Amino acid sequence: MRPRRDAGPALVHHLARPAAGRGTVYLVHPGALAVGVHRTLADALPDGAGLTVLDLSGLPAYGEAALTGGRAGTTVEALAERLADEHARQHDGGPWTLAGWSFGGVVAQAMVEHQPPDLRPPRLVLLDSIAPTAEYQQPDDALEPPLLLGWFAMYLGAKRGHPVDVAAEHLAGCDVADGLRLVLDAAAASGALPADTSPHGLRKLYDTYVDGLLRNNRLTAPYTPRPAGVPLVLVTADRSLVPGDPTLGWGPLAPHGLELRRSPGDHYTMLSRPDAAAVIADLVGPAGAEEPVHAAKV
Repeated sequence: MRPRRDAGPALVHHLARPAAGRGTVYLVHPGALAVGVHRTLADALPDGAGLTVLDLSGLPAYGEAALTGGRAGTTVEALAERLADEHARQHDGGPWTLAGWSFGGVVAQAMVEHQPPDLRPPRLVLLDSIAPTAEYQQPDDALEPPLLLGWFAMYLGAKRGHPVDVAAEHLAGCDVADGLRLVLDAAAASGALPADTSPHGLRKLYDTYVDGLLRNNRLTAPYTPRPAGVPLVLVTADRSLVPGDPTLGWGPLAPHGLELRRSPGDHYTMLSRPDAAAVIADLVGPAGAEEPVHAAKV
């Protein structure tokens, strides 16, 4: 039977099937970029290791909020419980590790706490994920246009496969319309967008992007996380969304240890760059897979 043409994104994506006894990496993905961006990581994992992506966009209460004003009719706890149930259905009982990118790291950490201690992964790897702590729980109006426009330029560059570089000092003081003109000029210059791209079309893409950020911000604002029950490994991008804090706020939530690593690229390109994938694969490779060569600590 053919799938419905109006069906939404799938929740589960098997990007690499594990060989017998080799283990699987489960990665929580919050959307924004297509799930296929993680194929670079799948290729970098040790031979025989599996990679299964759990795409939050496959949950309608989450995915549709990025298209309807950024208000989600769910909670971090509900999302985590749903993913924990799905993991239980997918897991073959072999070795496994868990990772989460961006807001996916917040849900992944909550997902671990939904599992009995004897069924938890040996560690949780957070990919440029900002902790859901009071320090970073901000009202919507704290996300001002110059900040959002800078993030959007990074996102657009990753999405289109060409960097979109707009200096932060040029965006300072800009409203959305003026800032998008700068982004459009930079995107056209780099080949990320055709020179005749409509400002209206770019504004629609920006609004959808911002609604996704607002959704995540609104889900995080009322959420009180429990300390992590497993060791945490945080991989921050060279161009993180929040530069200057190597822990991104995870210290208070890491009673079993917080290991810090750095990755080439920015918040978005760290998922597609082979050199970044090599760093991440070294950390997420599941027990039972080929023993990795450890990257240097920061």
